[in-house]
This record gives sequence, structure tokens and C-alpha cells, in this order.
Amino acid sequence: MDELTSLARDFKALGHPVRLAILDALRGGEQCVCHLESALGMRQAYISQQLAVLKEAGIIRERRDGWNMYYRVIRPDIFALIERAGGPASRPGKAFDRLRRARIPKADCPCPKCSPEENVDRRMSPATAIPKTGAKATV
Repeated sequence: MDELTSLARDFKALGHPVRLAILDALRGGEQCVCHLESALGMRQAYISQQLAVLKEAGIIRERRDGWNMYYRVIRPDIFALIERAGGPASRPGKAFDRLRRARIPKADCPCPKCSPEENVDRRMSPATAIPKTGAKATV
């Protein structure tokens, strides 16, 4: 019965189109929430709710880097389950082309992967930005 319970939990976690889209975005590797937000065109709070379901099911794991949260798939076998259940529409490159384009780092994205100014704390305005060394930046 444990295997059936586990399979039912997986299908429950996969039973939402946004969660499937999130997993497809994570298929290529770790992504920050800001990229998922941009790719899906949805608010961060809603995406976080869906990420929580996937995390609770043991499909993804999170990692914090400063103010940014990154998510990655820890059960790559889940993609085979999605493809078997969904057929051709669930295969990479079919339904989620927009998500694939969104994997390209954005110039205006504040995450460390995209930020051209790696030394600046981006939570503040440029006038009050503090370099990570702790000294106040001059404008």
C-alpha cells in the first residue's frame, strides 16, 4: 500500500497545470523564483503556493542565496511519469516554449545569476545601494 500511497501523492502534486509548468521550467536545472514569476506571468505569492505543494510531495528542494530562493527538482524520475501520463503534449518543447525562453537570464532581474552588478545589495535604490563590503556607495 505504501507504493500506491506514494504514487497517489505524486499524482496529486502533478494535478495542477501551474505545477506542471513549474516542473517544466525546472527541467533544465535550478531556477530562482523571479525567473518562474517572469516565465509564468503570475504573482510570486501564487507561484510560492504551488512550489510548496511540490516541496511537500518531495519533488523539489529549495535553496536560499541571500534574498533569493532557488528551486530544483530532486526526483528526476517525475519527468518520466509526466510524459507517460500526458503523452506528446507533456514532452519538452511542446507545451512550454514560453517557459524555455524565460530561462534566459534577464537584464532587469535582481537575482545573482542575472545581475550585472554582483557587488551591490539590490534591495535598495541605486542612490543608497550598499556594496557588499559594507561601505556606502557614492552617487
